[in-house]
Amino acid sequence: MSTSAAVPPLQAILSAIANAKPRPGRPAARLLAVSKTRGAEAVAALAAQGQRAFGENYVQEALPKIAALRGQGLEWHLIGHLQSNKAREAAQAFDWVQSVDRAKLVEALARHRPPEAGPLNVLIQVNIDDEASKSGCRPQDVSALAEAVAAQPRLRLRGLMAIPAPDPDIARRRAAFRAMSSLFDALAARHAGVDTLSMGMSEDYLDAIAEGATMVRIGSALFGPRAPKKETNA
Repeated sequence: MSTSAAVPPLQAILSAIANAKPRPGRPAARLLAVSKTRGAEAVAALAAQGQRAFGENYVQEALPKIAALRGQGLEWHLIGHLQSNKAREAAQAFDWVQSVDRAKLVEALARHRPPEAGPLNVLIQVNIDDEASKSGCRPQDVSALAEAVAAQPRLRLRGLMAIPAPDPDIARRRAAFRAMSSLFDALAARHAGVDTLSMGMSEDYLDAIAEGATMVRIGSALFGPRAPKKETNA
């Protein structure tokens, strides 16, 4: 009896993305592998299969991985909430910051971005569902924040990012994706170079692509479930 090897998760997801039907006028979506909580070895294993872009939530967790894998041509995205006191390290280490949500952060990132590194790619994070526990600016504040980013020569405005509420009703999640897509279209009409709408994760990335995502952020579907935290005695 013959057996066939299982398709690696990366190739299966890339195939699904390639076969997804994008919103009219949108390019094919890019995959951002969310490597938070994973070690440099796991990132290197995925990089060996051809994945180049990786997303991290925390600056301090990411820095050792970035240092360990320097020279491999990887692209590092900060996707978690960024405190102003970490802006210097983020501006120096990352290629993209997807979680810009206030003017103070724009100024700090621009001030600390090394000239030799080239402009830092920036996405404005939008709290599209107005969740009290979630970071992101209000939809009505996107325009002013985009102007602030565009005015900084050390930054490059690339688009928007959102994490819609994890509603079990996919129709309501898709409505949030559509709202983000409308914001993105309005932003792109005002700013040349805006080309990235980052939304959609492991459980809903195909719906996000259908509603206009150009980048999807996938972690558990690529790396498997995270190991449970071990209990320790005080």
